[in-house]
Amino acid sequence: MVANLAELRAMLGAATAEVLAAGVGELAVDPDGHQVSWRGRPLSLTRLERDVLVRLASAPLGLWTYERLFHAVWGGAYLGDTAILHSTVKRLRRKLRDLDGAPELQTVRGVGYHLLPAAAPVRA
Repeated sequence: MVANLAELRAMLGAATAEVLAAGVGELAVDPDGHQVSWRGRPLSLTRLERDVLVRLASAPLGLWTYERLFHAVWGGAYLGDTAILHSTVKRLRRKLRDLDGAPELQTVRGVGYHLLPAAAPVRA
């Protein structure tokens, strides 16, 4: 049983940090330290790019709807305008493409986004 709102927030904050302290492959996410690194090297991301990536890389990996992602990152009500979200994802996707073997940020058209581990190289 929770005694007050502050205690509930502390419990939820701890649970959220535990869930978000994740990653995909060699992508490591440290939400408390506000860092995302690839193969041990910190990535140069804006706050919004980092916050989106932290959510997408959180366990269990799965689809994040536009509404859920918008609320988690911007903290406001989703009003159907996805321009700021799409712009942030576009910049983030470009930065991930520059990393050899990085996870792929995939769009599920009309629904949202999810992060997929890099595809294994095709061998002949």
